[in-house]
Amino acid sequence: MTSADRPLPAWLTVTTAAPAAAGTLDGRACCTRAAFFTEAARALPLPPYFGRNWDALYDSLRDLTPRALTVTDAEHLLADEPPAQFAALLALLGDARCTVTLVTPAPAALETRLLAAL
Repeated sequence: MTSADRPLPAWLTVTTAAPAAAGTLDGRACCTRAAFFTEAARALPLPPYFGRNWDALYDSLRDLTPRALTVTDAEHLLADEPPAQFAALLALLGDARCTVTLVTPAPAALETRLLAAL
């Protein structure tokens, strides 16, 4: 199934060109869940008491404006985790009403992974 058969949600964009934006995470630094939380704490204006778990991330993102997130080298995002963790992150970002841009040199492969997780 391709993204043409089942389009990605409106809040999610996959591209090969990185927009100049604040809130940019390096996907190469986000291969595991723990590493993702560390990178999110570095790149986003999260509170110092950020608890580094999905619930804390959701609460922190809901307090941000704008809720925009860019991930470069996004093919590495949670790549060392079970697919359910990638699905949990995507569900959380959608529920938090974030605008997400995933930057990758291989959009088709990432879109396949995204569609499997959504």
